Amino acid sequence: MDEITKRRTFAIISHPDAGKTTLTEKFLLYGGAINLAGSVKGKATARHAVSDWMEIEKQRGISVTSSVLQFNYGGFCINILDTPGHQDFSEDTYRTLMAADSAVMVIDGAKGVEAQTRKLFKVCSRRHIPIFTFINKMDREARDSFELVDEIEKELGIPCCPVNWPIGSGKAFKGVYDRGTEKLLIFHDTQKGTKEGEIEEIEMDNAAQSGYVTAEEEELLREELELLDGASAEFNQDEVSRGELSPVFFGSALTNFGVETFLQHFLAMTSSPLPRMSSKGMIDPETHDFSAFVFKIQANMNKNHRDRVAFMRIVSGHFDANMEVYHVQGNKKARLSQPQQMMADDRHVVSEAWAGDIIGVFDPGIYSIGDTVCMPGKNFRFGGIPTFAPEHFARVRQVDTMKRKQFTKGIEEIAQEGAIQVFQEFHTGMEEIIVGVVGVLQLDVLRFRLESEYKVEIRMETLPYEVIRWIEDPENVDVEKIEGTTDMKKVKDMRGNPLLLFEHEWSVGMTQSRNKGLRLSEFGGWEQGNEE
Repeated sequence: MDEITKRRTFAIISHPDAGKTTLTEKFLLYGGAINLAGSVKGKATARHAVSDWMEIEKQRGISVTSSVLQFNYGGFCINILDTPGHQDFSEDTYRTLMAADSAVMVIDGAKGVEAQTRKLFKVCSRRHIPIFTFINKMDREARDSFELVDEIEKELGIPCCPVNWPIGSGKAFKGVYDRGTEKLLIFHDTQKGTKEGEIEEIEMDNAAQSGYVTAEEEELLREELELLDGASAEFNQDEVSRGELSPVFFGSALTNFGVETFLQHFLAMTSSPLPRMSSKGMIDPETHDFSAFVFKIQANMNKNHRDRVAFMRIVSGHFDANMEVYHVQGNKKARLSQPQQMMADDRHVVSEAWAGDIIGVFDPGIYSIGDTVCMPGKNFRFGGIPTFAPEHFARVRQVDTMKRKQFTKGIEEIAQEGAIQVFQEFHTGMEEIIVGVVGVLQLDVLRFRLESEYKVEIRMETLPYEVIRWIEDPENVDVEKIEGTTDMKKVKDMRGNPLLLFEHEWSVGMTQSRNKGLRLSEFGGWEQGNEE
């Protein structure tokens, strides 16, 4: 297998506490990247989960920034984009999905589909990337398996095809039945999930004699399988590849039950890095020279010196640390300095990387989210990365007016990384701004960073707005003349684009009906190039 064909790049999405970080760790355990999985449960213990790292994350035991982890397994080189799962996740989570070729959706067996899963699923389905479902926490009392599958189909509007089926749940969870091989997979010796453990395969006819399952359990399993054969969608690889059918797996990430079989099936059902649309047509990962796009910017990953890292997804070709590349938006040639790959806080410099990989490069402040880099003389751009609608807003002003310069610099740099969106009312300057974030925690992060990195104290007043809409063709709209509802506010972003803020969802429709021809959008700058 050549370097590009063996790569798989995917994101893991879920609602907080569905077990996403635990699943990520177990993948790394099977890939030999860590020897003993740090029980993520023990938030109080010294072993912080390998993939959670920023100061606030360590204090609260949650993933706030998306990290990138790479490991090898079964001849494949796998890049996992770990997305923050806390309810206060940020736009980073959405952007990370723009860099993935497929997504793994982790669902809590006791809770089913939750709010955040819905939002993330929406972005994946707009991109038509394959989505795999892992129903987790089967080692605890879970809801009825049919009910869970049914809920995913109804809530998310995607047909599901269970690849395996659980044998019991809670204390009685023994393992899973593989519908392809028609064998029972019984798991043991995982030492509470810290070791890979053993998998025993048993023929269905020997199930009860094996002593692992009782005659009643076997009978129940046979009944369920019969029902399943009649009720569930048939497996179809083309539909999976187009994101129109989700293969479903059951297991428990905490005890390692069903994790490795999931990983093996997943690798068999996903493809090597996908081509991507650019201003000059499709860019093929294998035949084109090096090209990449920036999907995330992270500042100050290193406490000891201020630095910014631009994360790039390599779309095509081979990257060599010594080569000169062309930064399209900056219209200049550059060398990507200090290219590195991450294992959370532990970075190592890389001399080469291939399509499908994610590299972090030192950013002296020249890159923005969505920028394209390619070989000199090629000059094309990938579709920009959309701006996602913030859901929480606050008015922010500095306490000490003498520190205006630091305040403006801090706000601009944090906004350029994409952690916050900054709006101004028409006819006001930078001394008072409105900050919009996708998750409330970003407001704490903003205060924390302005105080610790820029030494600026701020006053923050939360605003009642919950809905924001971009105006689709601002050149042809006289914003001053828009007749809105009483809860509407007109603002502009850093680039001067006009936007409307509302306190209630229903006000959006009212405003549109009062202003004929006014088109409002939920995403800013979602270009055709993003709909694969």
